[in-house]
Amino acid sequence: MTDLNNHLRGLPSIDELLRSQGGEDLCSLYGNDIVTNHLRSALEEYRKARLQKTNNEVLFVIEEFMSGVRQSLETFFTTDLRSVFNLTGTVLHTNLGRSPLPREAIEEIARVSSGASNIEYDLGSGKRGDRDKLVERWVCHLTGAEAATVVNNNAAAVLLVLNTLARRKEVPVSRGELVEIGGSFRIPDVMSRAGSKLVEVGTTNRTHLDDFARVLSRKTGLVMKVHTSNYVVEGFTSEVPDEQLSELCRAHDTPFVNDLGSGTLLDLSSYGLPKEETVAESLARGADLVTFSGDKLLGGPQCGIIAGKADLIARIKKNALKRALRVDKLTMAALGAVLKLYVDPVRVIQKVPTLKLLTRSRADILAVARRISGPLQTVLGSDYSVEVAEMKSQIGSGAMPIDLLPSAGLRIEPKKKNSRMLRKIISSFRQLPKPVVGRVNDDALVFDLRCLELETEFLQQLSLLKIARE
Repeated sequence: MTDLNNHLRGLPSIDELLRSQGGEDLCSLYGNDIVTNHLRSALEEYRKARLQKTNNEVLFVIEEFMSGVRQSLETFFTTDLRSVFNLTGTVLHTNLGRSPLPREAIEEIARVSSGASNIEYDLGSGKRGDRDKLVERWVCHLTGAEAATVVNNNAAAVLLVLNTLARRKEVPVSRGELVEIGGSFRIPDVMSRAGSKLVEVGTTNRTHLDDFARVLSRKTGLVMKVHTSNYVVEGFTSEVPDEQLSELCRAHDTPFVNDLGSGTLLDLSSYGLPKEETVAESLARGADLVTFSGDKLLGGPQCGIIAGKADLIARIKKNALKRALRVDKLTMAALGAVLKLYVDPVRVIQKVPTLKLLTRSRADILAVARRISGPLQTVLGSDYSVEVAEMKSQIGSGAMPIDLLPSAGLRIEPKKKNSRMLRKIISSFRQLPKPVVGRVNDDALVFDLRCLELETEFLQQLSLLKIARE
């Protein structure tokens, strides 16, 4: 023990380590304070480890020690928010960032973020401006709305509408539309937080116009229709057409609000996708306000858009919550760039990545699977099988929940059933410089390749896979 104590007392000081070649290099990269903290922690760990060892003859090698500290600092400074390959088969994956932005939006973000901008400055009058005006004309042009405003997501849009138009008032909603979205986020809870009183009408599967008519009164703030984006009720069902509900609301001087959720601006059925109500169609059918997301089927940045009657939008923009829920200049820049692409409906499908991925043909995806299956099999070796297979993608983020898209991809599994090897290879793909995220199905790692466009980048990092062998 005496030898060990002498060895530990003889370890270099923090100052000596900082003055070493390795220490000076690290300080020039990361700064003196953070390097000092990592050196202290590493020395403490070294002392603890040596006290637990029975063989105390191992010498302290400063080069090896500093190499470990360098690795620790590199890990510490690794960006937590990283780009990944989404091979899950869910195009609009909430956990993986939903919509990829088009090149035009990325360029606009870079341009606006590099210096000052007129985010709330009217260049014509030289006075304070309204940031909503930067995108409002594009929303109105594309939807037929009189006015529009933008907040940080669609849940915020619904909250703001309710708090403005129905605070301390009743809001009738069909029982079949009382949805829960991700993270146990429920429409009744949103209404409660907004200060509104939910009035359930009809039944889970059938709601009629008379159900709404019986509850409308002076206590009613608005009538809300909620798009059941993440489930579908089928069979013996009935819902009130928008036109009839709108007429009823007008007769009672009550706003009719439609929460569309995913908020598509195009009739996607003309591109071989399922029919989804557009914002323009909802407004044309009588909705006074429509709320929808910017980062789902629209294909833009995360935000919530409220479009509709000018007088109602004006009231909403005066709500003190609007400032708390507003978006920044980068979101406005990206949203404006994406909306402009919709002015050309012929080219927007190829310009907006989300739409391009959703309309990608199975034949194209199958060709990708065949091209990369060989190189992947070579890297994984004989202990694993790589099989090209037809698959079904889903749109995701609550859009068209029961509609699946023909796709293709790869099934990867140990040739001998081995759960440890499967878990290891799944983890190894996630640990790559650009993590690869797939899904598990029938004891196999499945890569749906609908969203894989950067084949070369995918293949180039395969040599870094840590592969478990039998």
